[in-house]
Amino acid sequence: MSLRYALLALLTAQPMTGYDLAKAFHGSVGHVWHAPDSQIYPELKRMVADGLLRDEAVPWGSATTKTRYTITGEGVDDLRRWMEQPVVYGADRDPALLRAAYFEWAEPDAARARLREHIAHYEVRRGLWQGQLDAIRGRTHPIVARRLETDTVHDPAAIVAFKVFAYEGFVARADHEIAWAERGLALVDAIENGNASR
Repeated sequence: MSLRYALLALLTAQPMTGYDLAKAFHGSVGHVWHAPDSQIYPELKRMVADGLLRDEAVPWGSATTKTRYTITGEGVDDLRRWMEQPVVYGADRDPALLRAAYFEWAEPDAARARLREHIAHYEVRRGLWQGQLDAIRGRTHPIVARRLETDTVHDPAAIVAFKVFAYEGFVARADHEIAWAERGLALVDAIENGNASR
């Protein structure tokens, strides 16, 4: 259900077409909650049916229309209710940690390759998250900038500060994952050389 609330949160900035909403999702909330377009569009239809969004046809080109979505009062209330509820944490599933726990079954070079892949993955993610963080801090991120223009309820400093806080968490997570894999590389070397502590 978090996809629903991610979409509601985006629509608090401004009404958007499905295309614009999917694009905004992947460029902002998608860094926090992954969902493909094949999940976004059906969820928008369900949200309209549930009274959380209003849809309307708007002109697109000379002969066609697109559907634009606007959050309703019920949608705002539902977003607020969701924010008041405790987070439900799912069971952990971490393929990198599972594999690392059994590296004794791998050749040292294979273990090193998996750890280097982990580092490369999180270096890319860190770059993306840092880019988002920089844009939020500079108030140039398109969704944040629009929220700052249109939100007359919330303190602009709070709008920015909470998003900075979230993305600082992502950057810290990437730093942790990279450091963990670097320690793993050192461990593989130590074991291969017979210098592992017992």
